[in-house]
Amino acid sequence: MSQKNKEVIIGLAGNPNTGKSTVFNHLTGLKQHTGNWSGKTVTNAKGSFFLEGMHCIVYDLPGIYSLFSDSAEECCAKEFICSAKTDIMLVVLDATSLERNLTLVLHILELTERVVLCVNLMDEAEKKGITVNSKKLSEILGIPVICTSARAGKGIEQLKKTIVDAVNGKISFSPNKTIFSEQIEHIWNDFLNQTKHLIPKGIVPKYFAMEVLEGDSWFLTMLCSKLDTMEMQELLARQEMEQKLLDYSKEKLKEEKSITFLKRSQEIAKEVVTEKTEEAKKRERFLDNIFLSKKTGIPVMLALLGLIFWITIAGANVPSNLLMELFWNVGEKLGIFLKWCAVPDWFYGIVKDGIFLTVSWVVAVMLPPMAIFFPLFTLLEDFGLLPRIAFHMDGFFQKAHAHGKQALTMCMGFGCNSAGVTACRIIDSPRERLIAILTNNFVPCNGRLAPPLL
Repeated sequence: MSQKNKEVIIGLAGNPNTGKSTVFNHLTGLKQHTGNWSGKTVTNAKGSFFLEGMHCIVYDLPGIYSLFSDSAEECCAKEFICSAKTDIMLVVLDATSLERNLTLVLHILELTERVVLCVNLMDEAEKKGITVNSKKLSEILGIPVICTSARAGKGIEQLKKTIVDAVNGKISFSPNKTIFSEQIEHIWNDFLNQTKHLIPKGIVPKYFAMEVLEGDSWFLTMLCSKLDTMEMQELLARQEMEQKLLDYSKEKLKEEKSITFLKRSQEIAKEVVTEKTEEAKKRERFLDNIFLSKKTGIPVMLALLGLIFWITIAGANVPSNLLMELFWNVGEKLGIFLKWCAVPDWFYGIVKDGIFLTVSWVVAVMLPPMAIFFPLFTLLEDFGLLPRIAFHMDGFFQKAHAHGKQALTMCMGFGCNSAGVTACRIIDSPRERLIAILTNNFVPCNGRLAPPLL
């Protein structure tokens, strides 16, 4: 294939709420919908752009926090990354939460070396007094790093050029991989010496050893499609033999790997991130002292949610009444018009008493409360109050054998049950996700509140 017609495959990964879909839109010119809840993108969105004669195809992977679990989003991302079809993996980070985001980067670097980092939301970081030394971050990780503010379109052209230069070989990749404990490295190396002939083409050997020895169900299922029955049986026998010989626990191995990634992320963040201003720190400590306190946390949380519900219900009465009056007058004129047209009674009933009355009632009753509730709920998220509320509610939900994240999905359900059910995809466990979906339907949303009286 000539350089002019060369096709480049780019995988776009990152944590939820890092502006990943916004970066995708700027790169491809598409208008993919973005959301404020985790795991919104379940399937891979696809777009493309042309630059310097190259046809660059971008796949927007689901928003994920790590590659440790077997949630639907993470399995989808792992499958794409392990397919060995990507020329470049573009990972989007949140400049305001770099330490948390770096864990995913370190894990992806174990799967592939051709990674480009996009440190997004630099405008938000600047507002919070946070600066990121992208040059030093690039030196530490050994991969190119570009800072962007995707909403304003800043840095996107430089990002495109970096991707093309990386494909053309003008930028080299020499990633500094995470160093684990001697014991873990010995376990992996010993296993690789016994199974190197079973490693499918395109899979990084070290990652192969990690996932097999940890018994990752998705990875083993994927290997079944690449290895024949005899090879799979040999691999599982080697795994069992290694476990008995070295006396290791799959859970312990996974835990130590996770802790190593977290510690490395903290070390890197300390080197490249300039801390928040003292004023911002005081504000966060003030919020923590109120919302995380055993004495004041729950009362303040209930008072805050109660205030939001009161503002929503009281504030929605005026626009709801105005809409009801408007639709009532329009309905009367529509009835007069239909009678003037001498339409049959059954047609009159379908159009006026059926379609028009139903639609007008739903719009008048549900639209104003939703238009008030969801912006207020978004403000709680922007101020960092929602994570603190979820922290307090986690213990109560755990006692009911549910997931602590369900607290947030139930709050969204007060605005609309559909949004509350959709948000349940942030819960990793299929069992707890199903519990949340079923129970969130009992939350009294705006559609179930008593309609305003004319």
